Amino acid sequence: MGDDRDWATVLGVPDEDREDILGAFDASVFEGRRYRHLTDARHGIERGTAIVDGRVVRGFPSIPRTLVLDPGIAEHFDGRLTVEEKRNGYNVRVARIDGDVLGFTRGGYICPYTTSKVRELLDPDSFFEAHPGLMLCGELIGPENPYTPHEYPEVESAAFEVFDIRDRESGRPLAVDRRREFCERHDLAMVPNFGEYDPAEATDAVREVIGDLDREGKEGVVLQSMDGTRQLKYTTSATHRADLEHAFSLPFDYGRDFVFPRILREVFQAVELDRTNGESRQRAQELGEAILLPAIEAVRAVERGETVGEDHTVRGDPDAIEALLSHLREMGITLEIQRDRRVGDERAVSFVKVSQATRDNVENYLDGQLIDE
Repeated sequence: MGDDRDWATVLGVPDEDREDILGAFDASVFEGRRYRHLTDARHGIERGTAIVDGRVVRGFPSIPRTLVLDPGIAEHFDGRLTVEEKRNGYNVRVARIDGDVLGFTRGGYICPYTTSKVRELLDPDSFFEAHPGLMLCGELIGPENPYTPHEYPEVESAAFEVFDIRDRESGRPLAVDRRREFCERHDLAMVPNFGEYDPAEATDAVREVIGDLDREGKEGVVLQSMDGTRQLKYTTSATHRADLEHAFSLPFDYGRDFVFPRILREVFQAVELDRTNGESRQRAQELGEAILLPAIEAVRAVERGETVGEDHTVRGDPDAIEALLSHLREMGITLEIQRDRRVGDERAVSFVKVSQATRDNVENYLDGQLIDE
């Protein structure tokens, strides 16, 4: 790859380690352009970091989570902070390289659907003409997306909301006030904001916000220091149950590393927030149903000969939709197209990402395969 020295200098890679570290990056192609991306954090470089034509697009850092609001918030923040909604979609970074606006997923892929959507939904040229060295970090939400569909009443198909603006190369964030100023100036939608607090008063405020979001079936909150450098997340019981329900609808696809942390979140949330034993029993019943009922239905679906997997619908430019389907297949995902139609000038496709692991294992156990315990 050309311009090796430039990307290595930006990432702080010594000359003698350059080839080894470059080898940790996966190679991909988008619109005829070769690029590299890091699917897992390595050597202190964030997951999702990409190198495009020798230019670095930093991965978005992992946000720590607290299991308890008190004293978790006060321990993590030493100054004023903002509380914003954690939206239920997928993490996207938008950057401009050599005049092309590109949409990067969390793993650093330049996704054809994501790129097409951000070009359609935003006025990115306005922002990048003024700030070419920055990148927009946000959530692509809505019922029609190929990764994490979720219903929001105000979103018909898909929307992009900014939660951070960072230096493209260093990953250094803008202060919250400056980020909001830039978004307002360039007409960029932002995630909902629940106010600013001192750490001592934030705990009660977040408890109230989490209660409201939980009743609405929403995901949670992200707390951020006003200088943008510290972040903390906390999620609702509703999203824990929804995650577990999804995981157990495909019981042989998600392992202990996915399931156990979500159960632990419920344990600590119950201890801190439940006021009576009755509330904890209700929580336990809902959690148990989220685990058991979808797994039972998955086995019954396989028994009936039905396809099991993740359901998605996408809508957009026909060429972008075709490129997305090819992109998913190239990633080794088996797709079953359920419906393919035109909606005006757009193409809308409903498909299932087929879960071969769940299907094959369930079929084997239904046929009498034994478990060696």
